[in-house]
Amino acid sequence: MAAVVVLGAIMSILDVTVVNVALKHLTEDFNAPLATIQWVATGYTLALATVIPVTGWASARFGTKRLYIISIILFVAGSGLAGMAWSAESLIAFRVLQGLGGGMIMPAGMTILTQAAGPQRVGQVMSIVGIPMLLGPITGPILGGWLVDDVSWRWIFYINVPIGAVALFLAWKILKKDEPRPAERLDFLGLILLSPGLAALIYGLATGAEKNDFARTDVLITAIGGAALVIAFAFHALRKSNTSPLIDLRLFKRRSVAAAAGTMVLFACAFFGAMLVLPLYYQTVRAETAFAAGLLLAPQGFGAMVTMPIGGKLTDKLGPGKVVLVGLSIVVLGVAGFAAQLTPDASYWTLGVALFVMGLGMGMTMMPTMSAAMQTLKHDEVPRASTALNIIQQVAGSIGTAFIAVMLATQMRDRGLDMGHGMAAEPPAGAAQVPPGVIEKLIGNMADAFQTTYWWSLALLVLAFVPALFLPRRKPEAPVDAPMPMH
Repeated sequence: MAAVVVLGAIMSILDVTVVNVALKHLTEDFNAPLATIQWVATGYTLALATVIPVTGWASARFGTKRLYIISIILFVAGSGLAGMAWSAESLIAFRVLQGLGGGMIMPAGMTILTQAAGPQRVGQVMSIVGIPMLLGPITGPILGGWLVDDVSWRWIFYINVPIGAVALFLAWKILKKDEPRPAERLDFLGLILLSPGLAALIYGLATGAEKNDFARTDVLITAIGGAALVIAFAFHALRKSNTSPLIDLRLFKRRSVAAAAGTMVLFACAFFGAMLVLPLYYQTVRAETAFAAGLLLAPQGFGAMVTMPIGGKLTDKLGPGKVVLVGLSIVVLGVAGFAAQLTPDASYWTLGVALFVMGLGMGMTMMPTMSAAMQTLKHDEVPRASTALNIIQQVAGSIGTAFIAVMLATQMRDRGLDMGHGMAAEPPAGAAQVPPGVIEKLIGNMADAFQTTYWWSLALLVLAFVPALFLPRRKPEAPVDAPMPMH
């Protein structure tokens, strides 16, 4: 079962890291600015977040096996269409479709494994679910870079078709037969309020930052309208008469769940945003190929590979709070290294060590944070909490990628760099031959823009310590309704 879940999850996570190394080529092929192309990544993660709310209901109504198979089919269909995209807008639209399938893969898989393993092994379950997060940062950029350089960027999407076919076959053969039970009524009103609200809010804020004008009419209407829908959803979900809310916000009255959510928001914003722009640094400032940039990103995955299983075991033995604080401290050291060293001639060894350190910290932060919320829940609360935390992670990732990409574009613009179409700094108009000193200055300004952007990521990570201090620091105890261990 773990193998099936991991294989499916690998596709959705692989697609995030694969796309990052292709952004430069996409801006050039579609003649679109980074602020637009970044929605290929942001739109995907936002779609993940908007579809996750129905997974808890659908798991009960149709069974987790059926839901898992349906989600893979949607994901593979979206992948094939994305590979055939003819414009930036069509690619973004197909990525959203792909995300609608991918959004159900991880929570459905987490529900399957968590309910099978029991609460006393939740740390080990999170370590297993974390395997795609280990493989994605290593194989994704390398595979994506090779496909972009030597084949075509379209194959970073086509590659999901054969993987999806294998995942479908294994899911059909291995996962236990579903036993659907009468499900609670789907909260359609909550779905109508939350999904469009999140999309409008993030789009409005990203547009305002991109245009450097939050007073624009279209920005105000979109952002305020989205915020109003999200607030209306919160009131709707907390009504006493609402016995089956789309997201059970009452779970956040528990300190461990609320602290885990706050930590996850700040960490995901900073980490996923930082990983979005790093391949662009290697390809623009250092003039590396997409494949070389992918290889240079591998240390982060190797670092996470070292600490992810250790973090899971330590969480079960010591409690997640202690593990997360150590993990956050390590991530801060890695990001601080980039903020200080991301110069035009920075040593690749130095950057590789900083990236490896980031991976070490990530392996001891993300899954233990999820475990902190799960360990205090009853068996039947796990699907609802899994849904809520996955939404938070994906929305935070969407906000982070949009925010950091817009910040980079703003830093470029403030330094007089024309990044309007493509990701190459344009020399002054009319210059027949640019003197070497001018080129060096342009590259130096670009590197400085990346450095400043990383300081923003560092600030978000430092803020994550505040909620992390409230995570439980004791090992989990078996709840009253825990199943008896089977030997």
